[in-house]
Amino acid sequence: MLLQAWRRRWWRPDQPALAAYAGLRPMVVVTGGSEGIGYELARRFAASRNDVMLVARRLGPLEQAAARIRADFGVETVAVAADVTAPNALATIDRALAERRAYADVLVNNAGIGVAGPFHAQAPEDVMRLLDLNVRALTTLTRHFLPGMRVRGCGGVLNLASLGGFTPGPYQAAYYASKAYVLSFTEAIAAETAGEGVRICALAPGPVPTQWHRRARAGNAYYRYLAPVSAAAVARSGYLGYRLGLRVVVPGPLSPLFALFLRVMPRRITVPIVRLLVKPR
Repeated sequence: MLLQAWRRRWWRPDQPALAAYAGLRPMVVVTGGSEGIGYELARRFAASRNDVMLVARRLGPLEQAAARIRADFGVETVAVAADVTAPNALATIDRALAERRAYADVLVNNAGIGVAGPFHAQAPEDVMRLLDLNVRALTTLTRHFLPGMRVRGCGGVLNLASLGGFTPGPYQAAYYASKAYVLSFTEAIAAETAGEGVRICALAPGPVPTQWHRRARAGNAYYRYLAPVSAAAVARSGYLGYRLGLRVVVPGPLSPLFALFLRVMPRRITVPIVRLLVKPR
Protein backbone atom coordinates (compact mmCIF):
# COMPACT_ATOMS: atom_id res chain seq x y z
CA MET A 1 0.00 0.00 0.00
CA LEU A 2 2.84 2.40 0.83
CA LEU A 3 4.52 1.62 -2.49
CA GLN A 4 1.28 2.25 -4.37
CA ALA A 5 0.78 5.53 -2.51
CA TRP A 6 4.30 6.59 -3.46
CA ARG A 7 3.67 5.71 -7.10
CA ARG A 8 0.57 7.95 -7.05
CA ARG A 9 2.09 10.78 -5.04
CA TRP A 10 1.36 13.40 -7.71
CA TRP A 11 -1.93 11.94 -8.93
CA ARG A 12 -5.12 13.83 -8.16
CA PRO A 13 -8.55 12.47 -9.13
CA ASP A 14 -10.38 14.32 -11.88
CA GLN A 15 -13.95 13.27 -11.18
CA PRO A 16 -15.51 14.34 -14.52
CA ALA A 17 -12.79 12.47 -16.42
CA LEU A 18 -13.06 9.43 -14.17
CA ALA A 19 -16.81 9.26 -14.76
CA ALA A 20 -16.12 8.02 -18.30
CA TYR A 21 -14.81 4.74 -16.82
CA ALA A 22 -17.69 4.14 -14.39
CA GLY A 23 -19.09 0.64 -14.84
CA LEU A 24 -16.21 -0.49 -17.06
CA ARG A 25 -13.71 -3.19 -16.18
CA PRO A 26 -9.97 -3.37 -16.84
CA MET A 27 -8.37 -5.55 -19.50
CA VAL A 28 -4.77 -6.17 -20.52
CA VAL A 29 -4.29 -5.59 -24.24
CA VAL A 30 -1.40 -7.61 -25.72
CA THR A 31 -0.32 -7.08 -29.32
CA GLY A 32 1.36 -10.01 -31.03
CA GLY A 33 -0.21 -12.18 -28.37
CA SER A 34 -0.73 -15.41 -30.31
CA GLU A 35 2.78 -16.85 -29.80
CA GLY A 36 6.23 -16.34 -28.36
CA ILE A 37 6.91 -13.66 -25.76
CA GLY A 38 3.54 -11.95 -26.27
CA TYR A 39 1.65 -15.17 -25.55
CA GLU A 40 3.76 -15.88 -22.47
CA LEU A 41 3.23 -12.33 -21.18
CA ALA A 42 -0.51 -12.73 -21.68
CA ARG A 43 -0.37 -15.92 -19.62
CA ARG A 44 1.49 -14.09 -16.84
CA PHE A 45 -1.16 -11.40 -16.61
CA ALA A 46 -3.94 -13.98 -16.81
CA ALA A 47 -2.35 -15.98 -14.00
CA SER A 48 -2.78 -12.87 -11.82
CA ARG A 49 -6.53 -12.85 -12.61
CA ASN A 50 -6.45 -10.16 -15.29
CA ASP A 51 -8.81 -10.39 -18.25
CA VAL A 52 -6.79 -10.35 -21.45
CA MET A 53 -7.30 -9.16 -25.03
CA LEU A 54 -4.96 -10.70 -27.59
CA VAL A 55 -4.38 -8.74 -30.81
CA ALA A 56 -2.67 -10.17 -33.89
CA ARG A 57 -3.20 -10.52 -37.62
CA ARG A 58 -3.98 -14.24 -37.91
CA LEU A 59 -7.29 -15.19 -36.34
CA GLY A 60 -6.71 -18.97 -36.21
CA PRO A 61 -3.58 -19.02 -33.99
CA LEU A 62 -5.02 -16.11 -32.01
CA GLU A 63 -8.19 -17.98 -31.12
CA GLN A 64 -6.18 -21.08 -30.19
CA ALA A 65 -3.96 -19.03 -27.87
CA ALA A 66 -7.00 -17.36 -26.30
CA ALA A 67 -8.69 -20.72 -25.73
CA ARG A 68 -5.61 -22.12 -23.95
CA ILE A 69 -5.35 -19.10 -21.65
CA ARG A 70 -9.07 -19.18 -20.93
CA ALA A 71 -8.94 -22.88 -20.07
CA ASP A 72 -5.82 -22.60 -17.91
CA PHE A 73 -6.73 -19.51 -15.87
CA GLY A 74 -10.49 -19.05 -16.11
CA VAL A 75 -10.30 -15.37 -17.09
CA GLU A 76 -12.01 -13.74 -20.04
CA THR A 77 -9.64 -13.90 -22.98
CA VAL A 78 -10.62 -12.15 -26.19
CA ALA A 79 -9.06 -12.65 -29.62
CA VAL A 80 -9.07 -9.59 -31.88
CA ALA A 81 -7.78 -10.05 -35.42
CA ALA A 82 -6.18 -6.75 -36.39
CA ASP A 83 -3.03 -5.47 -38.05
CA VAL A 84 -1.84 -2.78 -35.64
CA THR A 85 -0.19 -0.92 -38.53
CA ALA A 86 -3.52 -0.53 -40.34
CA PRO A 87 -5.39 2.82 -40.20
CA ASN A 88 -8.42 1.19 -38.56
CA ALA A 89 -6.48 -0.71 -35.87
CA LEU A 90 -7.31 1.67 -33.03
CA ALA A 91 -10.99 1.70 -33.94
CA THR A 92 -11.03 -2.11 -34.06
CA ILE A 93 -9.45 -2.44 -30.61
CA ASP A 94 -11.64 0.29 -29.11
CA ARG A 95 -14.76 -1.36 -30.53
CA ALA A 96 -13.77 -4.75 -29.07
CA LEU A 97 -13.21 -3.13 -25.66
CA ALA A 98 -16.51 -1.24 -25.82
CA GLU A 99 -18.42 -4.41 -26.70
CA ARG A 100 -17.17 -5.92 -23.45
CA ARG A 101 -17.64 -2.74 -21.42
CA ALA A 102 -13.90 -2.67 -20.74
CA TYR A 103 -10.94 -0.36 -21.00
CA ALA A 104 -7.22 -0.91 -21.59
CA ASP A 105 -5.75 -0.96 -18.10
CA VAL A 106 -2.39 -2.30 -19.32
CA LEU A 107 -1.01 -2.13 -22.85
CA VAL A 108 1.66 -4.66 -23.85
CA ASN A 109 3.31 -3.54 -27.09
CA ASN A 110 4.84 -6.84 -28.08
CA ALA A 111 4.18 -7.00 -31.84
CA GLY A 112 7.35 -6.55 -33.86
CA ILE A 113 9.38 -7.90 -36.77
CA GLY A 114 13.00 -8.00 -37.87
CA VAL A 115 14.82 -7.91 -41.19
CA ALA A 116 18.35 -9.30 -41.51
CA GLY A 117 21.06 -8.85 -44.11
CA PRO A 118 22.91 -5.87 -45.61
CA PHE A 119 20.67 -2.81 -45.41
CA HIS A 120 21.15 -1.88 -49.08
CA ALA A 121 19.90 -5.33 -50.12
CA GLN A 122 16.74 -5.30 -48.00
CA ALA A 123 13.46 -4.68 -49.79
CA PRO A 124 12.25 -1.12 -49.11
CA GLU A 125 8.76 -2.38 -48.28
CA ASP A 126 10.23 -4.74 -45.66
CA VAL A 127 12.10 -1.90 -43.98
CA MET A 128 9.05 0.37 -43.98
CA ARG A 129 6.89 -2.43 -42.61
CA LEU A 130 9.41 -2.91 -39.79
CA LEU A 131 9.39 0.78 -38.90
CA ASP A 132 5.60 0.92 -39.10
CA LEU A 133 5.23 -1.97 -36.68
CA ASN A 134 8.18 -1.54 -34.31
CA VAL A 135 8.03 2.25 -34.04
CA ARG A 136 4.90 3.90 -35.42
CA ALA A 137 2.29 1.41 -34.21
CA LEU A 138 3.87 1.15 -30.75
CA THR A 139 3.93 4.94 -30.47
CA THR A 140 0.36 5.33 -31.73
CA LEU A 141 -1.05 2.74 -29.33
CA THR A 142 0.83 4.22 -26.38
CA ARG A 143 -0.34 7.74 -27.19
CA HIS A 144 -3.92 6.48 -27.52
CA PHE A 145 -4.18 4.60 -24.22
CA LEU A 146 -1.77 6.47 -21.93
CA PRO A 147 -4.04 9.49 -21.24
CA GLY A 148 -6.73 7.23 -19.77
CA MET A 149 -4.17 5.52 -17.55
CA ARG A 150 -3.08 8.92 -16.21
CA VAL A 151 -6.69 9.88 -15.52
CA ARG A 152 -7.23 6.65 -13.55
CA GLY A 153 -3.85 6.83 -11.82
CA CYS A 154 -3.15 3.15 -12.47
CA GLY A 155 -2.27 0.65 -15.18
CA GLY A 156 0.65 1.03 -17.51
CA VAL A 157 2.57 0.19 -20.66
CA LEU A 158 5.02 -2.66 -21.18
CA ASN A 159 7.02 -2.23 -24.40
CA LEU A 160 9.08 -5.00 -25.94
CA ALA A 161 12.53 -3.64 -26.71
CA SER A 162 15.66 -5.74 -27.17
CA LEU A 163 19.22 -6.12 -25.97
CA GLY A 164 19.99 -4.92 -29.50
CA GLY A 165 18.54 -1.54 -28.56
CA PHE A 166 21.72 -0.76 -26.61
CA THR A 167 23.93 -0.73 -29.71
CA PRO A 168 23.93 -0.23 -33.49
CA GLY A 169 23.45 -3.58 -35.22
CA PRO A 170 25.13 -4.13 -38.58
CA TYR A 171 23.08 -6.54 -40.75
CA GLN A 172 19.98 -5.72 -38.69
CA ALA A 173 20.43 -1.96 -38.83
CA ALA A 174 16.78 -0.91 -38.92
CA TYR A 175 15.73 -3.45 -36.30
CA TYR A 176 18.40 -2.46 -33.79
CA ALA A 177 17.64 1.23 -34.40
CA SER A 178 13.92 0.62 -33.87
CA LYS A 179 14.59 -1.02 -30.52
CA ALA A 180 16.88 1.85 -29.50
CA TYR A 181 13.86 4.06 -30.14
CA VAL A 182 11.68 1.85 -27.95
CA LEU A 183 14.17 2.05 -25.06
CA SER A 184 14.56 5.82 -25.31
CA PHE A 185 10.84 6.43 -25.78
CA THR A 186 9.89 4.21 -22.84
CA GLU A 187 12.39 5.68 -20.40
CA ALA A 188 11.37 9.21 -21.35
CA ILE A 189 7.66 8.58 -20.80
CA ALA A 190 8.42 6.77 -17.54
CA ALA A 191 10.15 9.93 -16.32
CA GLU A 192 7.26 12.13 -17.47
CA THR A 193 4.66 10.08 -15.64
CA ALA A 194 6.62 9.36 -12.45
CA GLY A 195 4.37 9.74 -9.40
CA GLU A 196 1.14 9.50 -11.41
CA GLY A 197 0.45 5.85 -10.62
CA VAL A 198 1.29 4.56 -14.09
CA ARG A 199 3.97 1.94 -14.72
CA ILE A 200 6.02 2.37 -17.92
CA CYS A 201 8.51 -0.41 -18.62
CA ALA A 202 10.70 -1.66 -21.46
CA LEU A 203 11.52 -5.37 -21.64
CA ALA A 204 14.86 -5.88 -23.41
CA PRO A 205 15.67 -9.57 -23.90
CA GLY A 206 18.64 -11.03 -25.70
CA PRO A 207 18.24 -14.03 -28.03
CA VAL A 208 15.00 -15.95 -27.52
CA PRO A 209 14.36 -19.27 -29.34
CA THR A 210 11.17 -18.32 -31.22
CA GLN A 211 10.10 -18.17 -34.87
CA TRP A 212 11.21 -14.52 -35.02
CA HIS A 213 14.74 -15.39 -36.19
CA ARG A 214 13.52 -17.56 -39.07
CA ARG A 215 11.08 -14.89 -40.23
CA ALA A 216 13.81 -12.24 -40.04
CA ARG A 217 16.13 -14.53 -42.07
CA ALA A 218 18.66 -14.50 -39.24
CA GLY A 219 18.42 -18.15 -38.26
CA ASN A 220 22.11 -19.00 -38.63
CA ALA A 221 23.77 -15.91 -37.11
CA TYR A 222 26.15 -16.49 -34.19
CA TYR A 223 24.29 -14.20 -31.76
CA ARG A 224 21.46 -16.73 -31.53
CA TYR A 225 23.69 -18.97 -29.42
CA LEU A 226 24.72 -16.20 -27.00
CA ALA A 227 23.03 -17.32 -23.76
CA PRO A 228 19.47 -17.66 -25.15
CA VAL A 229 16.55 -17.34 -22.71
CA SER A 230 13.16 -18.99 -23.21
CA ALA A 231 10.09 -16.90 -24.00
CA ALA A 232 8.51 -18.06 -20.73
CA ALA A 233 11.53 -16.93 -18.70
CA VAL A 234 11.57 -13.58 -20.51
CA ALA A 235 7.88 -13.08 -19.74
CA ARG A 236 8.38 -14.03 -16.10
CA SER A 237 11.15 -11.44 -15.68
CA GLY A 238 9.25 -8.83 -17.67
CA TYR A 239 6.06 -9.21 -15.67
CA LEU A 240 7.92 -9.08 -12.35
CA GLY A 241 9.91 -6.03 -13.41
CA TYR A 242 6.76 -4.29 -14.61
CA ARG A 243 4.98 -4.99 -11.32
CA LEU A 244 7.96 -3.68 -9.35
CA GLY A 245 7.91 -0.46 -11.35
CA LEU A 246 11.24 -0.93 -13.11
CA ARG A 247 11.76 1.17 -16.23
CA VAL A 248 14.01 -1.30 -18.09
CA VAL A 249 14.18 -5.07 -17.57
CA VAL A 250 16.96 -7.14 -19.15
CA PRO A 251 16.13 -10.80 -18.45
CA GLY A 252 18.52 -13.72 -18.23
CA PRO A 253 21.68 -14.54 -16.27
CA LEU A 254 24.14 -12.97 -18.73
CA SER A 255 22.14 -10.41 -20.71
CA PRO A 256 22.34 -7.73 -17.97
CA LEU A 257 26.13 -7.99 -18.17
CA PHE A 258 25.99 -7.69 -21.96
CA ALA A 259 23.75 -4.62 -21.61
CA LEU A 260 26.21 -3.02 -19.19
CA PHE A 261 29.08 -3.80 -21.56
CA LEU A 262 27.22 -2.20 -24.46
CA ARG A 263 26.43 0.89 -22.38
CA VAL A 264 29.94 1.61 -21.11
CA MET A 265 32.26 0.45 -23.89
CA PRO A 266 33.05 2.75 -26.85
CA ARG A 267 31.11 1.88 -29.98
CA ARG A 268 34.30 1.57 -32.00
CA ILE A 269 34.83 -1.57 -29.89
CA THR A 270 31.29 -2.91 -29.55
CA VAL A 271 29.99 -2.41 -33.10
CA PRO A 272 32.62 -4.66 -34.80
CA ILE A 273 31.82 -7.36 -32.23
CA VAL A 274 28.10 -7.04 -32.89
CA ARG A 275 28.78 -7.12 -36.64
CA LEU A 276 30.54 -10.46 -36.26
CA LEU A 277 27.73 -11.91 -34.15
CA VAL A 278 24.81 -10.68 -36.27
CA LYS A 279 26.20 -11.26 -39.80
CA PRO A 280 24.11 -13.92 -41.57
CA ARG A 281 25.98 -17.17 -42.24
